[in-house]
Amino acid sequence: MDRLWTPWRYAYVSSVGSADRGCAFCDILASGDDRQNLVVYRGKRLFVVLNLYPYTSGHLLIVAKRHIACLREADDEELRSFMELARICEDALAREYRPDGFNMGFNIGRAAGAGIDRHLHMHLLPRWVGDASFVSTVSETRVLPEALGQTYARLTPYFEGLAL
Repeated sequence: MDRLWTPWRYAYVSSVGSADRGCAFCDILASGDDRQNLVVYRGKRLFVVLNLYPYTSGHLLIVAKRHIACLREADDEELRSFMELARICEDALAREYRPDGFNMGFNIGRAAGAGIDRHLHMHLLPRWVGDASFVSTVSETRVLPEALGQTYARLTPYFEGLAL
């Protein structure tokens, strides 16, 4: 059996969301500094934040405000809001980054790849034909053409005035 190692992710998966450190998403919600925490939108039931360890530029996370672990714990309004906000995020990313496609989804539980496994969140990643999808797995290298602050500045205007 071949193994692909991703040692660059160890610090992330071993620290965020751990029992002794609390929940990174709850900490972000408790903070009032959206710019510092890279929160591009706060809604009634969900918020949108940049991934601190993005796979591509524009990698967004839609996060439940309630500390719930999986979809079966979400109420109907939260579920609807996830899809409505995913559509808004897709549109913002499409307009700003002009990707060739998207990856969107939930990693529910640590075994499914969730770095923060006790707080429900959805990943949205713009993708381009020929992008460096597996470079970080194979060569421990990521190719990101812009800093998170630039991504924040580019995407925040798409959420101004949104009331969801």
